[in-house]
Amino acid sequence: MLIGNLDAMTVFARVVEERSFSGAARKLGMSKSAVSKHVTKLEDNLGIRLLNRTTRRLSLTDAGSTFYQHCARVVEEIETAEHALTDLRGTPRGTLRISAPLTFGQMYLPALVTEFMEQYPGLHVDIHLADHMVDLVAEGVDMAIRITRLKDSSLIARKLADFSSHIVAAPSYLQEHGEPKTPQDLTQHKTLSYTNLPSPNIWDFNGPDGQVSVRVEPVLSCNNGEFTSTAAIRGLGIAREPEFIVAQALLDGRLVSILKDFNADSGGGIYAVYPERRHLPTKVRVFIDFLVDKFRGGLCSFHQQTCAEVAQGKGPIRSS
Repeated sequence: MLIGNLDAMTVFARVVEERSFSGAARKLGMSKSAVSKHVTKLEDNLGIRLLNRTTRRLSLTDAGSTFYQHCARVVEEIETAEHALTDLRGTPRGTLRISAPLTFGQMYLPALVTEFMEQYPGLHVDIHLADHMVDLVAEGVDMAIRITRLKDSSLIARKLADFSSHIVAAPSYLQEHGEPKTPQDLTQHKTLSYTNLPSPNIWDFNGPDGQVSVRVEPVLSCNNGEFTSTAAIRGLGIAREPEFIVAQALLDGRLVSILKDFNADSGGGIYAVYPERRHLPTKVRVFIDFLVDKFRGGLCSFHQQTCAEVAQGKGPIRSS
């Protein structure tokens, strides 16, 4: 009974994660009917309904939600045991689940992941791009790339690169409105704010006389940095942008970095984070090592290398 239930628990956990029987069947290499039978048998053995089924969607019952949390831990322990054996063989296999910020992921991960998968063709990579903070353990994510000021947590982190921000504007905007000389001058200018920050309208600077904070009144606010950078390129106003988004626009002159004597407070770095585990799976370890090596020269160096690959038709960086 125990062995049968372990198989069924694995199938049930995959159904929950894929939100469908057909999705779970694809992931497990089983038929949809076999997946359904496993879940039905599990419910019969437990004497309780775990899933509400309709023709359009599946949803967890309260009991199913509680049971899934335990199933996920059991499945993770089984996978950890398998990964420990894989470590002995030294070949990463299985599925590597990665979470990353939307714009950073769109700009840089296709080239990185493609090169990585060429080295490890037996690996399947599942990438989730989103700007909200993903719960790695609850959502079954192996590792995440986070651009932040790292806080104490149960996660383990390795720094990939420093993170810097620029105050930028288009030459056309500066020609029409003039260039601010101090952070306080920003209150007299049109500004563009990225809203996925704790205080998007408070811009912090480290000036010659210490830290300075300025409250701006944006003419445009958006939760996507690429959107605000494009608006800045078109001359709408002044934006505070991460270097990885505006590096190419600064290089080709579509944007100008201003207030250079007042370094914009970036608030952190670029990190690879993962849950603390007794045995770090080979697939996670080798990918993080790969990222560390790629970012070894810093973000600027990596960006210039990526731009060169774009020129050769190998990279994904988009021009606004």
